[in-house]
Amino acid sequence: MQQFQLTDEQEFIELFKLLKAIDWAASGGEAKQMIDAGMVSVNQQVETRKRNKIKSGDLVSFQEHQVQVI
Repeated sequence: MQQFQLTDEQEFIELFKLLKAIDWAASGGEAKQMIDAGMVSVNQQVETRKRNKIKSGDLVSFQEHQVQVI
C-alpha cells in the first residue's frame, strides 16, 4: 500500500488530482474518466465525485492498488 502525504498547507486534495499525483492517471482528464466509470473507491465505497475532498485517514483504491492519505 502506498502513502500520500498532504503538505502542511493542505487540508485535503481533490480525488482526480490525487490520482494524477500518484501516477495512477497520466492526466486529469484520464483520472476523471476513471472516476466517472466507477473504477475508484474511497473508504471502500465507489466514488463518482471527481472533486471529492480526500483528507488524512482516507483510503483510496483502484483495481489492486491502494493509497492511504496521511
